[in-house]
Amino acid sequence: MKELIKQVVECYGPAGNEKAIRELIAGIIAPFVDEMRVDNLGNLIALKRGGDKKLMFAAHMDEIGVMVTHVDKHGFLRFYPVGGVSPLTMLGNRVVFENGTTGVIGSEKLEAQKDLTLNKMFIDIGASTKEEAEAKVRIGDLGAVSREFVDLGPRLVAKAMDARVACAVLIEALKTVANPAHDIYAVFTTQEELGLRGARVAAYSVSPDLGIALDVTRTGDTPSSMIMDVSLGKGPAVKIRDSSVLCTPAVRRYMEQVAKDNSIPYQLEVLEAGGTDAGAIQLTQGGIPAGVMSIPCRYVHTASEMVDYADVENGVKLVRAIMETKYTG
Repeated sequence: MKELIKQVVECYGPAGNEKAIRELIAGIIAPFVDEMRVDNLGNLIALKRGGDKKLMFAAHMDEIGVMVTHVDKHGFLRFYPVGGVSPLTMLGNRVVFENGTTGVIGSEKLEAQKDLTLNKMFIDIGASTKEEAEAKVRIGDLGAVSREFVDLGPRLVAKAMDARVACAVLIEALKTVANPAHDIYAVFTTQEELGLRGARVAAYSVSPDLGIALDVTRTGDTPSSMIMDVSLGKGPAVKIRDSSVLCTPAVRRYMEQVAKDNSIPYQLEVLEAGGTDAGAIQLTQGGIPAGVMSIPCRYVHTASEMVDYADVENGVKLVRAIMETKYTG
């Protein structure tokens, strides 16, 4: 499964331009689903029939990035953040555009580090003039962080673990599920980083009886970190709440019971800031019961997000077991 994770995390796909990652995922899952379509917002919606109710899993394909807003006379690019981009983690990083153009993020001279803001930063694509730069990149082009996957054994590091590792979990569950108890709608959503946009459209279209978002969550296990009772290596997390959702209690109890019945280690997650596709799913139409399974992840929204491989494997086990267990509400 590590090779699958490497494939999906290294693929280009900033929010609003998910074509490459969508095509990659579609090619992988095609033999394992009964139907597949792409909606008007670019969500990939796959159906694996099992009968009874409609169970929707949502894992977002998009990643944070940058959008070119200006090209100066010396060929340097100014940019706007696409999603939760921090100047502290972007400085010195490389970004790549859809056509393969690569640049380095630099900054103006600062009196102090605290003065570093995104509007004082630029992208250097190696051009010397405005004309040279505009031959490679246009206003509105989207760039994503360029960083390779690294296998540290029990821990894996890459950009875009948020939430491509969740996409990998959903792919692997689709490949290995034996007897789905419901019609499984596996939705690989777009524009989550811009406000859960893809999931809202997909949930309205699918109109599931139950929706479960798959994503990553922050941890509280690094030195002097935020106080949070989630750690790497202790299993996937069953969410209770975040800024976008209070998970439906019956769904949370269902997910916990499935984990217990299948001897799958899990953690309970209370995330103080941040949201997931479940927030959009839950508020669609007349309201949809919703929950979240999260993969614990250090250094979220950086070029080097870290997960524990055992958590990923247990995440696959939990998603597969949920697929094979009837939800009675």
